[in-house]
Amino acid sequence: METKKYKHMTLDDRIEIQECLHKGMSFKDIGKRIGKDQTTISKEVKLHAKVQVNGFTKTDEMCPKLLKAPFVCNGCSKCSNAGCNYPRRKYIANLAQKEYEDTLVNSREGIPLNKSEFYDVEEAICSAVSKGQHIYHAIQSGNLAVSKSTVYRHIEKGYYRISKIDLPRAVKFKPRKQKQQDYVPKVAKVGRTYDDFKEFISEQNINHYVEMDTVIGEVGGKLIMTFIFTGFDFMFGLLLNDKTAAEAASKMTALKNNLSSAGFCFGEIFPVLLTDNGGEFSCVSAFENDLNGGQECKLFFCDPSSPQQKPHVENNHTLFRGIVPSGTSFDNFTQDTVNLIFSHINSVKRKQFNGKSAYELFAFAYSDALAYALGISFIEPESVIQSPALLR
Repeated sequence: METKKYKHMTLDDRIEIQECLHKGMSFKDIGKRIGKDQTTISKEVKLHAKVQVNGFTKTDEMCPKLLKAPFVCNGCSKCSNAGCNYPRRKYIANLAQKEYEDTLVNSREGIPLNKSEFYDVEEAICSAVSKGQHIYHAIQSGNLAVSKSTVYRHIEKGYYRISKIDLPRAVKFKPRKQKQQDYVPKVAKVGRTYDDFKEFISEQNINHYVEMDTVIGEVGGKLIMTFIFTGFDFMFGLLLNDKTAAEAASKMTALKNNLSSAGFCFGEIFPVLLTDNGGEFSCVSAFENDLNGGQECKLFFCDPSSPQQKPHVENNHTLFRGIVPSGTSFDNFTQDTVNLIFSHINSVKRKQFNGKSAYELFAFAYSDALAYALGISFIEPESVIQSPALLR
């Protein structure tokens, strides 16, 4: 196989590693498959493997099999049943990618100068700016061993005693808008279009499924990935730090872990998912696959610009906006805030349900325990709040 040009692993590489581990492939074979050396695969798995516990765990000791390759439980036949009482150690592609991205960001922060050099540069820059000189002029005239972009970055981070307001040209310009890929690639939608969805639920005689969407606060800030069970209008949400596939994938993995720990199977509760073409949903395996890499549900995408194809979640967002008006920032929200909002929404009495609430229907069909595992609690009718006063 031809070796890839890219030095760093991508999310696709890591997903391939996870799937290959599930199939029991060796590091050598995995390396050949993605164009990496087997030692690179070994280091990747050891670095990002995570220990998990569930209801089957009876001891703090690690399984003896983990002392040799592949050093994780992916692909172990006993991992997904009660036959193993050891804590699970798994390689999960989405979490590995998130850790890699966090490490990459952190490694690029800081001041690449020693203490003496830094203070010399700061003194020269601050003195020049106080005279009305531009940054580039100050660097060149002072023969400073630093770039203009580095100086601006240090000023923005507050490393210098001057700020951007002291730089006349800097405050004149708005940050350049960055065009982001905010759609699902065509290859991910093969076999998952809205027509495929209609055909699938007809063949499988499925009446109820789960619709997904994202609710945005302030542009560039936190957002909420919402889920609604169409048969009950029961909703819950997951708070996302950003609108990326890696962030959504990470939260999906955490959700599946929480449900597993509570004794529930994600695939049985969410057999079919329907969403739009937002880029945050582009990591299909994070939604469709279980924690061992095997498929447990089906994900489908609506046609572009067709919100009418998932009317339940769109209509119920009006209840959310009654509590959180459009334009409200979610940056101060926590997951507990999101759970509180949807707990009140689900406890509202509905005319279409003959005076019952979405929570009551869902708890009757499933259980209070499942609602609790999804972060939702029942609110007594007299305590339900459907206005922004809930968050004050």
